[in-house]
Amino acid sequence: MSLRISGNRQLKSLPGKDTRPTSGRVREAVFNIWQGKIANCRWLDLCAGTGSMGAEALCRGASCVVGIEQSNRACNVIQQNWQKITKPEQQFQVLRGDVVQKLKTLVGQQFDRIYFDPPYASGLYQPILEAIARYHLLHPEGELAVEYDSALWQPQAISSLEICRQKVYGNTTLTFYTRESGVGSRESEEK
Repeated sequence: MSLRISGNRQLKSLPGKDTRPTSGRVREAVFNIWQGKIANCRWLDLCAGTGSMGAEALCRGASCVVGIEQSNRACNVIQQNWQKITKPEQQFQVLRGDVVQKLKTLVGQQFDRIYFDPPYASGLYQPILEAIARYHLLHPEGELAVEYDSALWQPQAISSLEICRQKVYGNTTLTFYTRESGVGSRESEEK
């Protein structure tokens, strides 16, 4: 499958249906919504798949991109894709393993933009959103986008995260979260 991002750059992808890359339409919409907020940001790509969202963030000037993906094959593809587009002043890291467990390793870090696109029927939405809130991974002025099929999951407010907007693109819905006003950067209770 051919996958292209900003600047008509072609990315490698996995054959078959092991990953479901974010559609070009949705990817373009996210970057239009976050236009002007990607350069020099810290980006977290959860359930990264082929890494197309993180690759797009790197192409648009993100200073640091961290991707978490469970599949070893997908991690190898992400590594290759990101390696060929990263500039010397940019950093990236690909973490392989269970997303909930890997989020614990990021305690103490905060991200300006987080993109979360799990397999739609995975049941990961609630535990991941709760972990992001618990570990204070979203920067106080940052934003989190969650991609899903509204027939399979319905978003809700999460402790310290509030819904700020929703967009629908065919069968795909995006819900955006921000940190609740007045929630400080207190130390995580669970490390």
